[in-house]
Amino acid sequence: MKNIILVGMPGCGKSTVGVVLAKTLGMQFVDTDLIIQHQNHDVLHKLIERYGLKRFEEMEEEALLSVTETKGMVIATGGSAVFCERGMRFLKQTGICVYLDVPCDELKRRLSNIRTRGIAAAKGMTVEEIFAERRPLYERYADIRIDCLNRHIEEITEMIAAQTGGTDE
Repeated sequence: MKNIILVGMPGCGKSTVGVVLAKTLGMQFVDTDLIIQHQNHDVLHKLIERYGLKRFEEMEEEALLSVTETKGMVIATGGSAVFCERGMRFLKQTGICVYLDVPCDELKRRLSNIRTRGIAAAKGMTVEEIFAERRPLYERYADIRIDCLNRHIEEITEMIAAQTGGTDE
């Protein structure tokens, strides 16, 4: 059973879908944002404020590389994980990468807490600018793209399970 790696913008549903998908498929669930918080003893936005983006990216890379299970996991990555080339290559060796695609207008609606959410971006960047910068990377790493607009978690979960074959080998 291969891993399923979820990528996408903050607010696209990686953590929420990941938990439901893991339960549905009988897999473990890992959220790399929670690994970062656990390893560094603070919440994401405070780590970014304290250490800056470059060090935060290093923390994110460390978190991605710490996921050493190679079978049977649903892994929700942080929205900026795609900037960590070595970490993403490492994860992709263990499974299938699924891009949860949500249009920018919908993300703006969902991201009402952008200041305290811990989004790794330069000060003053808009959601549109963050989206434009990251989208090509999500598409580059993705084996599968799921259009999540106007879909419930259960429907998204079913689509991922169907397209990944439930990760049967």
